[in-house]
Amino acid sequence: MMSEDLLNTLEDLGDEEFNKFKWFLQQTDVIQGPMTIKKSRLETTSRWDTVDLMVQTYRLSGAVEVTRRVLERISRNDLLLSLSVIRSRPEVVHNIFITLFDTDVMVPVPEPQPITHYQQMLQSNFQDKFMCAQEGWAEDIQRLADIYTELYITAGYDIHINIQHEVRQIEKAWKPEETEKAVKPTDIFKHPSGEYRPIKTVMTNGIAGIGKTFLVHKFVLDWAEQRSNQDVHLVFPFTFRQLNRLKGEKFSLAELIHECIPETVGITEEALNYIFKDIQSSGITNYDKSKFKLLFVFDGLDESRLHLDFHSEDIRSVDVTKSTKTDVLLRKLINGKLLRSAHIWITTRPAAANQIPREFISSTTEVRGFTDPQKEEYFRKRFKGKEQAVKIISHIKTTGSLHIMCHIPVFCWITATVLEDVLKTRGGQLPKTLTEMYAEFLVFQIDRTKEKYGPQKSIEYIKSLAKLAFQQLDKGNLIFYEKDLRKSSTDVSEASVCSGVFTEIFKEERGRKGKDEMFSFVHLSVQEFLAALYVRMSLNNSNINVMPLPQPSLKNLRLLLSKTSSKKIHRISIDRALQSPNGHLDLFLRFLLGLSLQTNQDKLQDLLMTKDSGTETNRKTVQYIKKKLNENLSPDRCINLFHCLNELNDRSLVEEIQQSLSSGSLSTDQLSSAQWSALVFILLSSEKDLDVFDLKKYSASEEALLRLLPVVKASHRALISFTVCLYLFSRLSGCNLSERSCGAMLSVISSRSTNLRELDLNNNDLWDSGVKLLSVGLESLHCTLEALRLSGCLITQDGCTSLVLALNSNPSHLRELDLSYNHPGDSGMKLLSSLLDDPRWRLNTLRKCEYSCDLKLDTNSVHRKLKLSDNNRRVTAVTEEQPYPDHPERFEYWLQLLCTNGLTGRCYWEVEWSGEVHISVTYRGVTGRGGSNDSRFGVNSQSWSLRCSGADQYSVCHNNRRTDLSFSSSSSSSSVSNRVAVYVDCPAGTLSFYRVSSDTLIHLHTFNTTFTQTLYPGFWLLSYGSSVSLCSL
Repeated sequence: MMSEDLLNTLEDLGDEEFNKFKWFLQQTDVIQGPMTIKKSRLETTSRWDTVDLMVQTYRLSGAVEVTRRVLERISRNDLLLSLSVIRSRPEVVHNIFITLFDTDVMVPVPEPQPITHYQQMLQSNFQDKFMCAQEGWAEDIQRLADIYTELYITAGYDIHINIQHEVRQIEKAWKPEETEKAVKPTDIFKHPSGEYRPIKTVMTNGIAGIGKTFLVHKFVLDWAEQRSNQDVHLVFPFTFRQLNRLKGEKFSLAELIHECIPETVGITEEALNYIFKDIQSSGITNYDKSKFKLLFVFDGLDESRLHLDFHSEDIRSVDVTKSTKTDVLLRKLINGKLLRSAHIWITTRPAAANQIPREFISSTTEVRGFTDPQKEEYFRKRFKGKEQAVKIISHIKTTGSLHIMCHIPVFCWITATVLEDVLKTRGGQLPKTLTEMYAEFLVFQIDRTKEKYGPQKSIEYIKSLAKLAFQQLDKGNLIFYEKDLRKSSTDVSEASVCSGVFTEIFKEERGRKGKDEMFSFVHLSVQEFLAALYVRMSLNNSNINVMPLPQPSLKNLRLLLSKTSSKKIHRISIDRALQSPNGHLDLFLRFLLGLSLQTNQDKLQDLLMTKDSGTETNRKTVQYIKKKLNENLSPDRCINLFHCLNELNDRSLVEEIQQSLSSGSLSTDQLSSAQWSALVFILLSSEKDLDVFDLKKYSASEEALLRLLPVVKASHRALISFTVCLYLFSRLSGCNLSERSCGAMLSVISSRSTNLRELDLNNNDLWDSGVKLLSVGLESLHCTLEALRLSGCLITQDGCTSLVLALNSNPSHLRELDLSYNHPGDSGMKLLSSLLDDPRWRLNTLRKCEYSCDLKLDTNSVHRKLKLSDNNRRVTAVTEEQPYPDHPERFEYWLQLLCTNGLTGRCYWEVEWSGEVHISVTYRGVTGRGGSNDSRFGVNSQSWSLRCSGADQYSVCHNNRRTDLSFSSSSSSSSVSNRVAVYVDCPAGTLSFYRVSSDTLIHLHTFNTTFTQTLYPGFWLLSYGSSVSLCSL
């Protein structure tokens, strides 16, 4: 029986019958049990929604029985017949309390109660607890349903450690990908593949402020209100902040639940211990087969101070009913030694994810924050006035840094708080930079507290918080306890007062009996802003530098000996941020530089007693940043420096490149490192350019590829077709350069954060050595390429073997593989063909040699001193004129002819030549009459030629430009062949010539252009006796 069968049954009901059906679902005398469905949940449901509700509430077998009972009441005996076959199956039991409530087993102690009794009691208590929530850190509590906006959640986030600054993570990953698997909050324990697989432990990752705790609250509330996951009997939501205070103390599991979750008080320890012992003794590991179905939620692993050492050799068994250390209980629950069938859900920031070994995690998800539509929905909910909401959304869209940061829900709240205040009280210009936004946020908080506590006290509290923020940020602390404060010479009582005054900046959580105070700033970015403010206050107010000085060296001796100044502090801070391996000072640096602007200092005049206008200082800081951009910095470091320039209101580099891009006059040949970095920054900031990255738009060179690698990584589709003049034995400048490119692409396709789905490397001389490097990336589980094009890349059997072996390790993504115009040999062909037959592969397109053209010589165009033979497949230059009839397209001056084939797609052909000839492609407009350059192949703008001579010499010609192609002596002596291959890709604008030697293609030259007309193959024979023959493939 499938849910679809129930849906078909309901669709056979008329509208009035369907309304009656829903009414009966609310009646206990019909259901004969306590689990009716509430009227509020059924009022507007469709037929398919009703089926979902029934299956969630009663499971599938119970839903069938409920449907049967209701159909009897509404006299639809015909539909009952369609269910009779299903009811006769052995798996459907007709005892209503087994069928409907097969999960409603009894808990016999302290007095017999069905498990649903405790379930409904806990749901009722949780409704009261989770119905309301604080948005951001506002004091006002609101209904969760009124303020909650759906989050974008994805499946399959890797649980390796990510130490990169979280703002950089959101800046990299804010754009949802087409191939990502979105996860509904209600489906968190379903396998992302859609297939049934038992899942025990789910880890949900997400940066600070992204909405993990809100997600947990919404999940529990939906369960409590019977909206979802009604198969779960009991939910136990813990936070690591709660558990930290109990470190070292001993509890039984039931005692720990009562200690941390007061709403469970109605479930006695005796009842809980019975449930736990029953699960423990059953030996069942599958949640779906367990008699009692439990879910433990542990929110905030990154805040844990418990000893969770999963590698210790602690093999002792634990009695779930006896007192045990808190961290041991948690460890045993997570590693499956306790309550093996219970669901476990853990949330964490990425940097702490590796605290739990991969082997104990069944499934991973990632909270990515708001998509663009979700972001707009948030602001429309927040601002009831449509005009105001539209204005704010428009402002955010046009302000790059704000637009990206607003993918973080908590930053949306900060932004809404600030913009609402600015529009309401001042009506001034809306903030455009992060520093402006946080300065306004701080001013808003100060103004709110001045009236209650007085201006002086309010300012003193902020100064204390700024000092604390700086000291703890320098130590890397986001959460700190009394002992941390003492080490920083901070008074605990003063910190406690601050938390009561600035509830939206700093907060305190007390442990049992008022002990074990724990403090934190509400978000890492708030701590970073206040830390930067402390540095600025120390400089402006006391002329003191609180930044740690670098180690003395000849390079920085002059800086260290100079007097304290903004310039000195800026340079020290820039250097420190650039040296940070994980970018943990990136945002701090942006704020520090932004606070040097007069406009921001004016906003904070209550805190900054003297102003440092710093116009000259900021000019020198801008120069220093641009100097750094010309050094060999990583892309991440460069991007943050451009954000720093933005905070300083300097956009000169970006605007210079932007103007060149807009006018089409960008010349990458003369770009400095700083200008290359500006181009990368612009492209990464553009949604349009991230969809398809075409290297030829900027420069068809390997240098451009290496410079623009971050853009390739962020793009969905990359077209990388360029020619680096590589010859068979040019080892230093050729092969090493080509392998360098493949090594760079290896880093892109194997990165977990890459967006790349299509990679076009057609007509590049990668050789087997380059393909072997690419194969290392292809076998990575992070590689999610769906299309890989390697046509004409000089790949032989060895390269094909490497590809097949690599793809066998990661077969689930690639759909299209183009290996046409390579030389795989018979064994390579068999290996490639086997890919299509392997059921593990998603590959459905394999191109091996599909573009061969059967050329036909055009007898209407052939010169009269060119003799055709061999069924018109060979042409020879002769002294005697041939008796060809007159024709307007016949060549009369140069010994040339065309083929009849008009080329518009991809085509490949081979010819044998002797003497001295041109092998060409041309537009039809090349005239056959007269001796001008307009009719000579390769000497005008409408034709392209490869000139071949008897001394094994080659040159290429176009528009009266000739380039000689030379070979080393070893190349010339190796199996000399007068066979040439031509491959043209008209849509891509590439025309490649190859020398064919012993079934190996040796690349000669590739033209990169834009073809505007149909192309025709042609030949020009320069001397009598020369010949050209079309080869059969």
